[in-house]
Amino acid sequence: QVQVVESGGDLVQAGGSLRLSCTVSGRTFTSLDIGWFRQAPGKEREFVVVARWTGDTYYASSVKGRFTVSRDNAKNTVYLQMNSLKPEDTAVYYCAAEDRSGSIWKIRNDEYHSWGQGTQVTVSS
Repeated sequence: QVQVVESGGDLVQAGGSLRLSCTVSGRTFTSLDIGWFRQAPGKEREFVVVARWTGDTYYASSVKGRFTVSRDNAKNTVYLQMNSLKPEDTAVYYCAAEDRSGSIWKIRNDEYHSWGQGTQVTVSS
């Protein structure tokens, strides 16, 4: 059973930075695609970025150029570096893991079976 644990959420001022972590256990980490999603109050969960097992990445247009995802396979961890944060980035951020088979770019919620509990990011204006 795959376990996913996020951490790093916090309250930050607009223009600031945060780094989220996502640690995965229970499966060979290098066989997994890892996605980050977020859900703001009253809104649906939306795609942020996916880091494929190959190391390739794909970002939502709303975060491209501000957010950077990286994988540390030795630590079974994916990091999401968030810079130039805006109030509209306020949300619960979720990390998800899925086997590398299937679609190349997993950007839909239903493409992932293993989810973390979420970590709150609040950006004040």
